[in-house]
Amino acid sequence: MTSSAIILAGGLSSRFGHDKGLLQLAKKPLVTHVLNAVANVVDEKIVVVSRSEHVDKYLKATGGRASILVDSGNTHSPLVGALTGFEEAQGEYSLLLPCDTPFVSRDILSLLLELCPGRNACVPRWPNGYVEPLQAVYRTKSALETSNSALCAGKSNVQAMLDTLQCVRYVSTLVLEQIDPELKTFFNVNTPQDLKKAEQMLSRSRPRTSMPSK
Repeated sequence: MTSSAIILAGGLSSRFGHDKGLLQLAKKPLVTHVLNAVANVVDEKIVVVSRSEHVDKYLKATGGRASILVDSGNTHSPLVGALTGFEEAQGEYSLLLPCDTPFVSRDILSLLLELCPGRNACVPRWPNGYVEPLQAVYRTKSALETSNSALCAGKSNVQAMLDTLQCVRYVSTLVLEQIDPELKTFFNVNTPQDLKKAEQMLSRSRPRTSMPSK
């Protein structure tokens, strides 16, 4: 089974004043944290940006480890970004991810990929029914077709594509908690306060260096 990772980095952040994917966390751009998580999980890595002038910035930030694509439509939205990725992805299945989830779990992504064969998507779902379409796996060809249909119908979010996709497997976050007890995988950096919290979370997760005994 071949697989791709499509990382959406086309969103504009009014709270930060520039691309979120290039924000520094622990001296690395947010998009790099996501790329590191998928490094040994998929066969191909794609980052989708909204403007051609961002290509060089992301090539530099990613160290050439991913193909950088520009949104194929005039309207920028997560669904347009997803469609751009699905159009170019070579994998039979594609992970769809945002660029602002620095703690995305490699083990959870691997599990979703393992559970997707025979289905058109494998999507995390919370007990209240809320789903995570931007941290999910899709059969690339099926997702491409339904993304096109949703956009032609005037819809611009990924949920609209998922709503018309048949044969979807939902995985409860209660199951995913067994892998990631705090479900940090879904933590998004949306505000400067979130970035500070992410720094604190990283600081707590680093092993402390023991003091030499006297």
